[in-house]
Amino acid sequence: MNTKNTIIISVVLIALSLIAGIYFWNDLPESMASHWNMYDQVDGTTTKFWGVFLMPVIVTSMLVLFLIIPVIDPMKENIASFRDSFNLFIVLVIFFMTYINALTLAWNLGILRSSMGSAIIPAVGLVFIAAGQMISKAKRNYFIGIRTPWTLANDEVWDKTHAVGGKVFVAMGILTLFGVFLKENAYILVLVSSLGGSFFTVLYSYIIFKNLESK
Repeated sequence: MNTKNTIIISVVLIALSLIAGIYFWNDLPESMASHWNMYDQVDGTTTKFWGVFLMPVIVTSMLVLFLIIPVIDPMKENIASFRDSFNLFIVLVIFFMTYINALTLAWNLGILRSSMGSAIIPAVGLVFIAAGQMISKAKRNYFIGIRTPWTLANDEVWDKTHAVGGKVFVAMGILTLFGVFLKENAYILVLVSSLGGSFFTVLYSYIIFKNLESK
């Protein structure tokens, strides 16, 4: 996906979030639920203004940051080599955030009948899978990918770590998808798989680096 289409799609998604919030403004409560715990109980609220506008502001900031990164990275040529995959990942992340915003509006409008966790967990799994696909193609840079002291120091360590790390993230995504069957335990599954996968990739990069160093 080229950068122009990435920007267009992302801006449309952000605009839809804003339009939906403004359209349903009069139907939304003055105090909106904004956070749910692992038992699907509301444990955080915000004013209607921030309930409608905060997420679009955050997503817009994310988009700007995503677009700046390939320009300011000292290894921008490497990012260019997998820019299409990165652009696709940007769109998927923006879509994910838009989806979360839509679920929040739907819950506060009394439209959402299923639990927030059941609705969110599959989307988290798909983001992990998309991240894995992008990571497997990423070349060494300072912002995107599995950035440890050892991957940043050596192209071979970077490539080997990301080849394995991409598969780990896909596995994390698939495992997370099974969370829809675990109800309140789904968040524990996501947390364990995320921490376990992250720890494994960091340790793997260190082992690869030390093996190369010993040759």
